[in-house]
Amino acid sequence: MKKFIGDRNFYRTVFAIAVPIMIQNGITNFVALLDNIMVGQIGTEQMSGVAVVNQLLFVFNLCVFGTLAGPGIFGAQFFGQGNTEGVRNVFRFKAMVGVVVLAAGIIILSFFGDGLISAYLTGEEQSGDRALTLQSGKEYLSIMLVGLIPFTATQVYASTLRETNCTVPPMCAGLTAVLVNLVLDWALIFGKLGLPAMGVRGAALATIIARFVECAIVIVYTHAKSGRNEFIRGVFRSMKVPRELAVKILLSGLPLAVNEGLWSSGMAFLNQCYSRRGLDVVAATNISSTISNLFNVSYIALGTAVGIIVGQILGSGDLKKAKETDTKLIAFSIAVGVATGCILAAFSGVFPMFYETTEQVRTLASKLIIILGMFVPFHSFMNAAYFTLRSGGQTYVTLIFDSVSMWVISVPTALLLVKFTDFDITVVFFICQAVDIIKVTMGFILLKKGVWIRNIVSEEK
Repeated sequence: MKKFIGDRNFYRTVFAIAVPIMIQNGITNFVALLDNIMVGQIGTEQMSGVAVVNQLLFVFNLCVFGTLAGPGIFGAQFFGQGNTEGVRNVFRFKAMVGVVVLAAGIIILSFFGDGLISAYLTGEEQSGDRALTLQSGKEYLSIMLVGLIPFTATQVYASTLRETNCTVPPMCAGLTAVLVNLVLDWALIFGKLGLPAMGVRGAALATIIARFVECAIVIVYTHAKSGRNEFIRGVFRSMKVPRELAVKILLSGLPLAVNEGLWSSGMAFLNQCYSRRGLDVVAATNISSTISNLFNVSYIALGTAVGIIVGQILGSGDLKKAKETDTKLIAFSIAVGVATGCILAAFSGVFPMFYETTEQVRTLASKLIIILGMFVPFHSFMNAAYFTLRSGGQTYVTLIFDSVSMWVISVPTALLLVKFTDFDITVVFFICQAVDIIKVTMGFILLKKGVWIRNIVSEEK
C-alpha cells in the first residue's frame, strides 16, 4: 500500500496546490449553479438558451486552456529547474497566442453564433418555445463576447502563477469575482438595488463585470509582487521569444491546443445529439452538468496538481521520484472520484428541486446525475492520466488519448443511438458514458509503459 499512499508531507504539498484551485473552481461553479437557478426562475426556455451559449463558450474556454497548456508544460519544468528567464519567455509566448485565440473566438462567435445556437434547437420532441430559447441565447451571447477579453488575460497570468506554485492569489481573485458576480446576478436579473430587471442580459452583464474585476486583481498582484514573481520583471520590454524555445513549445503545444478544441467541440456535439430529443433534454442536461461540475472540481484540481507537481519533478531531473509521486497522485485522485460519485448519486433527487422547471425535467435531470456519479471514478482516472502524459510533453499521445477517442468512439456512438434507435435518452446517455472505459484502458497502458517520463527542458547532449 505504500506504493499508493504518500506521507504527510506528500499530501501537504498536494493540498497546497490543489485546495486553492478547488476552492476557486468550486465557488465559481457554485455561482454558476446559482446563476443557472436564477435564470431558471425567469423560465425554462431562457435557462435553455443560456445553457446552449455556455456550451459554445465552453469550447472557447477550453481552446484557451489548451493553447496555454503547451507553454505551461515548459513553464512548470523551467520553474522546477530554477530558470526564471525560461518562465519569462513562456509567459511572453502565452500572451501572444492568447491574443490569437481571443481574436478567432470573437470573430467565429460574432458571425456564426446564431447558427450554432439554432443547431441545438432542432429536436422533434419540442415541448417549449423554440423562438424564445433562440432569442434568449442571442441576447446572452451578444454581451458575453466582451467577457472573453478579461477571461483570456486572466488565464495567461493565473496559469503562470500556478506553475510557479503561487495558487492563492488567483484563488482570491476568483473568490472576489464570484461574489461580485453573485450580487450583480441577483440585482441585474431581477431588478434589485435600484437597477433595471434585465433577465438573461443582466446575467451576462454581471458575468463580464466580475471577469474584469478578477482580471484586474490578478494583473495588479503579479506586477506589484515582482519580487516573488520574478518572471514578470521586464517581461514586456520585448516580446521576443528564443526561436528554438518557440519551436519546441509549438511542437509540443499545438497538439494540446488542437486536442482541447476537438475535445470541447466533441462535448458540445454530444450535447447537440442529446438535444435532438427535445428542449426538456437540453434543460435536464444543463442541470445535471452544472451540478456535476460543482462536485467534479475536486478531481479536476487534483489533475492540475498532477501536471504541476510531476512536471516540476521531471524538470529537476529526478525521474524515479516523478514516477513514484505520480502513482500516489493517481491513486488519491481515484479515491476522491469514488467519494464524489457517491455524493452525486446520493443527492441526485435533491439538486434538481432547486430549479423552477417542470417535474419532467427534474426527474430526467436526477437520472442523468446518477449516471454521471457512477462514472466519476473513471473520469477522475482519465483526468489524472491526461495530466501525467502532458507533464512529460507527450502531447501527441494526449491528442490520441483524448480527442481521437472522443470523435472516433463517443461522438459516433451518440449520433447512431440518437438517429437510429428509439432508446430512452437515459439509456443513450449511459452508453455514451460507458464507452469511456475504452479510454480508461488506453490510459492505464500508456501510464504503465512510462512513455511520459521525460525531462523536456534539459539540453540534449
